[in-house]
Amino acid sequence: MPNWGGGKKCGVCQKTVYFAEEVQCEGNSFHKSCFLCMVCKKNLDSTTVAVHGEEIYCKSCYGKKYGPKGYGFGQGAGTLSMDKGESLGIKHEEAPGHRPTTNPNASKFAQKIGGSERCPRCSQAVYAAEKVIGAGKSWHKSCFRCAKCGKGLESTTLADKDGEIYCKGCYAKNFGPKGFGFGQGAGALVHSE
Repeated sequence: MPNWGGGKKCGVCQKTVYFAEEVQCEGNSFHKSCFLCMVCKKNLDSTTVAVHGEEIYCKSCYGKKYGPKGYGFGQGAGTLSMDKGESLGIKHEEAPGHRPTTNPNASKFAQKIGGSERCPRCSQAVYAAEKVIGAGKSWHKSCFRCAKCGKGLESTTLADKDGEIYCKGCYAKNFGPKGFGFGQGAGALVHSE
């Protein structure tokens, strides 16, 4: 076919590409409508194109076709793929829909008051915005304190006994071993009567 206009040829369809419809990639010219991934036919741009020889791909298809193979390789660190393997003949069954339980006491921990749990310290409702979990129960942030000294606690700094929570120091003083050789620090001797 003669090249009457003298324009460049499209890298995909080999027809003349005029300036108004031209996309350039690595020295080749393409029609905007031809600048598509060769596998999935997605529109490409300068940030999504990957070139292999004279062929153009989206980065995902390029990685599947030319990237490393095997366990642990994907489109990047931490990438999740929604590919279920249909192209390999794998068929997936849909999971049945969620059905709520009809059991009125579904949770042993959830003693509900109007849709919220009760704080063991003040017996008031604990809502999500103010909830702290410790010793298997839900507490208000303001109630999540040592029962002896009132020090604020974290889930890693508490000890519990008989449904009450304590800081580790108060727990050791009140419920720890007694006698010579047991005390507040390494090597401390305490005489208790």
